Amino acid sequence: MTKKIVIANQKGGVGKTTTAINLSASVAAAEFKTLLIDIDPQANSTSGIGIDKPEKSVYEVLIGLEKAESCILSSYMPFLDILPSTINLVGAEVEIVNLEGREYLLKNALESIDNKYDFIFIDCPPSLGLLTLNALTYADSVLIPVQCEYFALEGLGQLLNTINIVKRNSNPTLSIEGVLLTMFDVRLRLSHQVVSEVKKYFGDKVFETVIHRNIRISEAPSYGKPVILYDASSTGAQNYISLASELIKKNNLEPRGVKN
Repeated sequence: MTKKIVIANQKGGVGKTTTAINLSASVAAAEFKTLLIDIDPQANSTSGIGIDKPEKSVYEVLIGLEKAESCILSSYMPFLDILPSTINLVGAEVEIVNLEGREYLLKNALESIDNKYDFIFIDCPPSLGLLTLNALTYADSVLIPVQCEYFALEGLGQLLNTINIVKRNSNPTLSIEGVLLTMFDVRLRLSHQVVSEVKKYFGDKVFETVIHRNIRISEAPSYGKPVILYDASSTGAQNYISLASELIKKNNLEPRGVKN
């Protein structure tokens, strides 16, 4: 059965897309069939996986012009595919706002691929608009990146409220997969304070793995690669490998299991 995880936080600059790219790649490296869906019009997950200007994208899937299978692309990792985004997605929210059942468009469009992957990760825009709402209606759970910086918890109440509204109205089984602390700087007292504050607020929902601030993570997207392919020995790569292992274990899967 496919595990579908939205990576969401309406606050920008928290490591959302970085996590989408590198967690997807790390899970795929463990030989789980993985699909990364980029539903952010900025298309940074798409370029970060090495896909440049795809002809067809999640936009065509969302508005019903194409089947998902015809828009999914292979990456240069054997177990990682991507449903890419393009700038065309900018207008999607305006186009679908008056459609009946608009929050179910992504769910309905992706029914045909539901059981073809072990994990599906969805990178959302930094907002709580219709694109994010579609992702939340489709998914099993939400992974929330929180940066270890001042105002880390700012706006999270709004996201949690949106998750609860989605649970009540369109996806009763939606849960929080976990809260991921990102951009941790071991030298800064503030980073340690934020870790303590987030754990106090979210308790056991916080992942044990913490993503450290690391220059290799920042450099990798400019080469169109996840950090595990850019520099596998770097702290950033090791952090995301650890996160993938934690996620796989949390979902009661064998470390190198893969569906036939």
